[in-house]
Amino acid sequence: QVQLVESGGGLVQSGGSLRLSCIGSPSISDIFTMGWYRRAPGKQRDMVATITNSGIIYYGDFVKGRFTISRDNTENAIYLQMDNLQPEDMAVYYCMGQRWPGDYWGHGTQVTVSA
Repeated sequence: QVQLVESGGGLVQSGGSLRLSCIGSPSISDIFTMGWYRRAPGKQRDMVATITNSGIIYYGDFVKGRFTISRDNTENAIYLQMDNLQPEDMAVYYCMGQRWPGDYWGHGTQVTVSA
């Protein structure tokens, strides 16, 4: 069992930046795909970005070059650098570790963007 804990959310003005962190314990090295998802109130959960152990990365269409996902297995961590944040990015951001039959999920970190 892996526990995922997110941090780094907060309140930022439109155009600002935040860096989210997700720490997995005891280890994320055996989890091939890690990622970030988000859910805004009243909306479905969206994939923000995923990264594999081999460095393959995918971004949601809405990212448009503004976010960067990274991974450090030595730190058991993944990160999401978010730049040029917009009000529509406001959501709870969740860390995910892919596993069959059930993925690991963190409890989420709130990102609020003021116009």
